[in-house]
Amino acid sequence: MQQPLLSKSGYFKKALNGSMELKLPDNFPGGSEVFEVVALFSYSSSVTIDPFNVAALRCAAEFLEMTEDCGSGNLCERADLYLNQVVLQSWDDTLIVLQKCQTLLPWSEDLLIVSRCVESLAFMACMEILDPEQRRDKPVVTLEALASQPWSCEAVKQIASQDLWIKDLIALPFEFFRRIIRSLRRQGMKEKYVSPIIVFYANKWILSRKTHQFWENTGDTNGTDDVNNKILVILQGTIDLLPMGEKASRVIPVGFYFALLSRSIDLGIKDVSKKKLKDQIASLLHLAQVDDFLLPRSGSESISSSVEFVTMESIISTYVSSKTRPNNTPLNNYIVADLWDRYLSQIASDPKMGPKRFMDLIESIPISDRQTHDHLYRALNTFLLVSFQILQHSPFLSSIHFLFSILVFDMPGTPKYIPRREDISLQIPKLPEVITRNMH
Repeated sequence: MQQPLLSKSGYFKKALNGSMELKLPDNFPGGSEVFEVVALFSYSSSVTIDPFNVAALRCAAEFLEMTEDCGSGNLCERADLYLNQVVLQSWDDTLIVLQKCQTLLPWSEDLLIVSRCVESLAFMACMEILDPEQRRDKPVVTLEALASQPWSCEAVKQIASQDLWIKDLIALPFEFFRRIIRSLRRQGMKEKYVSPIIVFYANKWILSRKTHQFWENTGDTNGTDDVNNKILVILQGTIDLLPMGEKASRVIPVGFYFALLSRSIDLGIKDVSKKKLKDQIASLLHLAQVDDFLLPRSGSESISSSVEFVTMESIISTYVSSKTRPNNTPLNNYIVADLWDRYLSQIASDPKMGPKRFMDLIESIPISDRQTHDHLYRALNTFLLVSFQILQHSPFLSSIHFLFSILVFDMPGTPKYIPRREDISLQIPKLPEVITRNMH
């Protein structure tokens, strides 16, 4: 009974030397089910090799030393031929094998099965984009449609579903996905096609509300902290994959970087990665939407001291301090100033924000950068309505009046929105006349 196994396996020749029994180790690739197929091959050579078992059979054959040294047409050669001539010529088969490799590590890695699958998928993806017949009626998926819109996970999900090959790639484990992205770049795929794939992956595994539910349902995690750790690893790896600097502005909406930054704050990512995101946002801030700006979670005691708001301050500070960059043109500075004033009008209702703090926020952007002042007026008006009791005894009362005077009388361009004296006086009867006397 042992003779066929002995004749085809160098492992058994050595292990069964003078012995009638042998127990396979627990780390045998594929376990007992794969060994049954190996035994059938040894006794009859008529076994079915398919994409679902070929990786496990190749790893088991390597473990059992079923090489050509033990006879021509042995299992190592048979499995390799099937991989090269059948699997790696088919997108679907290659995906199946790559997924199966995950449970066969490190054998599947050492035998280069993972690498061969990664390179093959990347090559076929490049061919998918380059094929003129394929793309005549259906353009390659990009994110250009989202450039002028606030970030939306659902909108991105809909775009990703337009190409099945993209859906396949973003379903892979992150380590395999990362290697495919690197191979795509190495094989010459343009960044405007590579970057959206990274965004789609992050949208699915980092930003989607269903991410936690998925990990919990797999049974591979031990509570929320373990799920967060898994997501954190993917988030860190995604940041490392993303293009940064000028070349990113044309392919990735800045709202995506804001969404990643918000998730980074929730998960407590490394400061160096958080700074990388903040610097990237600052360089593209003129392309943002105010709805992308970070706001604290509902229920926060103080908006102005929240980590989200402090992060936004840091981004604005970075932008202002880097005005020598090519992107910081006068027009872009006007756009950023308008965005900041819109944002201030949203957070000015914080009752715990003192006058000095509010003045510092206004002065974060140089007054000369403001082309219009409508939203700044709204922010000031909101702040005054909420904080008039504090202002009556504040040493910063004259500073706020001074700011109003400059805005009303000294700045170029007449603002469309100026709170009238009687409007504010009706709502704040005790507001000192020094604030309202010049507001006509």
